[in-house]
Amino acid sequence: MGNMLSAQSLPGALLEAESRMRTPDGEKLSGVTDGRGVHTALATQRAEDSSESHEEEPVAEGRDLGVLFPGGAGRPLVLNLTRQVPAWREEYKGQANLHVFEDWCGGAVGQLRRNLHFPLFPHTRTTVKKLAVSPKWKNYGLRLFGFIHPARDGDVQFSVASDDNSEFWLSPNESPAGAQLVAFVGKTGSEWTAPGEFTKFSSQVSKPRRLMASRRYYFELLHKQDDRGSDHVEVGWRAFLPGLKFEVIGSAHISLYTDESALKMDHVAHVPQSPASHVGGRPRQEEPRADMLRPDPRDAFFLTPRVEPSDLESVLEPCAYAPTYVVKDFPIARYQGLQFVYLSFVYPNDHTRLTHMEADNKCFYRESPLYLERFGFYKYMKMDREEGGEDRQEAQRRAFLFLNPDDFLDDEDDGELLDAGLGPTGAPRRQGGRQLPAPAAPSEAAATPAAPPRRRSRALSWAARQLPLLLGRAPPPRPAARPSSGLSRVYVTRVRPGPRAPPRAPPLGARGPPRPPLPGVFLRPRPLPRVPLRAPPRPPRARGHRTSSPPAAELRAPAPAPATAEGRASAPGLAAPTADSNSSSEAQPVTSFLSLSQVSRPQLPGEGEEDEEEEGDDDEEGAPGDENASEDSEEAAGLARGRWREDAIDWQRTFSVGHVDFELLRSDWNDLRCNVSGNLQLPEAEAVDVVAQYMERLNMRHSGRYALLRIVNVEKRRDSARGSRFLLELELQERGGRRLRLSEYVFLRLPGARAGDTEEDRESPEPAAASPARPDGRPELCRPLRLAWRQDVTVHFVVPVKNQARWVVQFLADMAALHARTGDSRFSVVLVDFESEDMDVEQALRAARLPRYQYLRRAGNFERSAGLQAGVDAVEDASSIVFLCDLHIHFPPSILDGIRKHCVEGKLAFAPVVMRLSCGSSPGDPHGYWEVNGFGLFGIYKSDFDRIGGMNTEEFRDQWGGEDWELLDRVLQAGLEVERLRVRNFYHHFHSRRGMWGARSRKAARKEAP
Repeated sequence: MGNMLSAQSLPGALLEAESRMRTPDGEKLSGVTDGRGVHTALATQRAEDSSESHEEEPVAEGRDLGVLFPGGAGRPLVLNLTRQVPAWREEYKGQANLHVFEDWCGGAVGQLRRNLHFPLFPHTRTTVKKLAVSPKWKNYGLRLFGFIHPARDGDVQFSVASDDNSEFWLSPNESPAGAQLVAFVGKTGSEWTAPGEFTKFSSQVSKPRRLMASRRYYFELLHKQDDRGSDHVEVGWRAFLPGLKFEVIGSAHISLYTDESALKMDHVAHVPQSPASHVGGRPRQEEPRADMLRPDPRDAFFLTPRVEPSDLESVLEPCAYAPTYVVKDFPIARYQGLQFVYLSFVYPNDHTRLTHMEADNKCFYRESPLYLERFGFYKYMKMDREEGGEDRQEAQRRAFLFLNPDDFLDDEDDGELLDAGLGPTGAPRRQGGRQLPAPAAPSEAAATPAAPPRRRSRALSWAARQLPLLLGRAPPPRPAARPSSGLSRVYVTRVRPGPRAPPRAPPLGARGPPRPPLPGVFLRPRPLPRVPLRAPPRPPRARGHRTSSPPAAELRAPAPAPATAEGRASAPGLAAPTADSNSSSEAQPVTSFLSLSQVSRPQLPGEGEEDEEEEGDDDEEGAPGDENASEDSEEAAGLARGRWREDAIDWQRTFSVGHVDFELLRSDWNDLRCNVSGNLQLPEAEAVDVVAQYMERLNMRHSGRYALLRIVNVEKRRDSARGSRFLLELELQERGGRRLRLSEYVFLRLPGARAGDTEEDRESPEPAAASPARPDGRPELCRPLRLAWRQDVTVHFVVPVKNQARWVVQFLADMAALHARTGDSRFSVVLVDFESEDMDVEQALRAARLPRYQYLRRAGNFERSAGLQAGVDAVEDASSIVFLCDLHIHFPPSILDGIRKHCVEGKLAFAPVVMRLSCGSSPGDPHGYWEVNGFGLFGIYKSDFDRIGGMNTEEFRDQWGGEDWELLDRVLQAGLEVERLRVRNFYHHFHSRRGMWGARSRKAARKEAP
């Protein structure tokens, strides 16, 4: 029949395989299908599905073993390929089978193989008439397969072109099991070709292959498209002769593998499985990318036998439990219940914080994203000082980190001081309301020599003023008599392109001998970074003089001068230098820089301009190649290109840091702002203290019968007025060698706290203990009344469905796997089917290996609220738990135990937080976020559900979204606590709503219109 796969005898394999994929749209696609295999034996279907789901075969390129093997990944992997081909018919010619896998990101074919439903359960099954497809869509994968019929005998070359990646597989005969990869475009998802570009990559073109016209050859074409580019994939061929071009393979040379037009989406026995479907072999053992994937004792602790609750009743004194945060009968506005849900603290760390997602989302930290982008985390670091170099480092740190252009001298070519705040040399200056004394300086600094405008020279002028007041304190004073120790003095460097000239020059046009440098200037071999005074955006450079400052023949003595209107923005007025810069009659502009502690050489022309705009992004080779550099500087520096230098970096800089615990900054309010933060962390000291108190009382009661092996899990719900509720889960060693699990609620009641006067507490047959009084005044543990969870209670998963065949099969496979791995038969599945047309849901339930199930069929459109209510109504036991569920959920093995622990009749309901997987992500490589706003996954006792009135089926008749918040409001008003925890390995598969719930596309609607 359609491929007779070797039947793997794994219970529920069929479902596992079938759970590979289904289409929500449920459309019947045109195509041809051989009626064979439609009603293949169920066992065969399971085996094929399971094999396809890779239950017992090599996993395709990173596919998650836990997903594929419900019973575990320890079994030997056996590839299950299709070796027997269905009967072929002549009417199959002219078309090829096409399977579409939508809503899956990435551009690599390997991403397609990681899809949960690949290759058995596509969204769409249809046919094409040639091997060239372009649906003009995004984020999808294609699988084309069928037979190729050569026109004549001979050697043939194939080539594939696509955007993005693709693979073309060809079998030497008609069997899919013999398919071989002959041509491909890329492996990483970044490779692509233009349409018809058959020779861009060497991998595109196959080696010559000998084909015979009397035979047909199985082929398979895989294509993956992301959300960019012009999507297309085509396969061309040509005879192996010189000069021939590739031509797309048309309808005359292809045929269907089988006819699928009469098959429902859950019939998959006919789907061929080839090496192309399962390439990759056994995955490499790699370190988990997410901390949550690392083993944790919690994940399998439910398998440990539990200490009988009856043995623990007398360990602690009973006490009333009525937390103050319960809002029973308190009026809550619509959808305001979210504000009355509190979070619990967890110990040890369960690693539910999505640390691998914080590259882009840093909401866990309290700083704003804008602040972190600009300043990072440097505020948590304290830079160390070098021995004997404190003053120098302090000056550098202030100058480089807190530069203020108004604090430094900015002299221009016209010789005027442009900084309006600078006064005469000996005059004190005000800054920020404070008067700063003028520093003691050499007398030569009082009169700075003037330089002729035609003279290209480098001159240093000492700015007679104190360092700017930064960080609220002035720099330490320095003796004026030691000019050599002026490492922290501020010098102003004026850049003058051209040969070096003496600082004090003769009158205009004349040249004189050089004179010694100014006093107080010390040249050193190593330069420090030059810091620009100002770096505003620079408009296009114009030729000519500055308009705000007339040319000056000489630099006047320091005196109050008006600041230019443009400041540094007046740079567009720079004049272009000529070949003979000394003969230029125009006033040349000068760039000013702050030079700290060292000056090693004359500053090269152009350095100032580039530093000003790029902040030290100099060219290593010395060529001023920066596009933003000044054209004037580039030309003037032509002879000295080899003398460019990089900014200095202190590789020996160290720092001090203290331990920072950001968890202490979090509160137990339901944080709707951050969706990557995990459960709140309980301090170790507090958890150990509570456990020590309990173990002391336990051993007093049982005479040392139990020994503590380890603390597996402690959960705390805080009530600052009356005390804190704890769930203790401890691994104990019983005298005699048996290991047991203790899982009980205790209450740490504050001294003097009064219990609530609830009716339940007054009617309780057990007396409430008085406020415990310990000699040290510390709170003491007690047993909260009516707060004990049941391990034997039945959990009913209620799920409404409509035209979601591939997801129904996947859900049933997960439930069957849950039963197989846990051995727990105390749960059932209630499916409410709104007349699905793409599969027989009831038959799938009967075929699934579930302990129990119920099937309900409803007519009409899909209504989530009505479907959930109908499913709960079908549950007869009021003392059982109903779990309102979704169809696209991946459950951890501990989910049943988690629901039972956090649901207590009349006291607690459970709203676990699920992780929503991003497009292209899987449970084996989870990328996504916690659904902190959603309460659609909800566990509650049926008696409590009926007491609050059930689902609101009137307001949410033809829609979903908001019904979970409305239910939460009524649950809280009924006096129940809602436990809110992020659950490890609890995922919501990515999917879109396109085509779901029987919705039709616009194209289909137009076709049906008269």
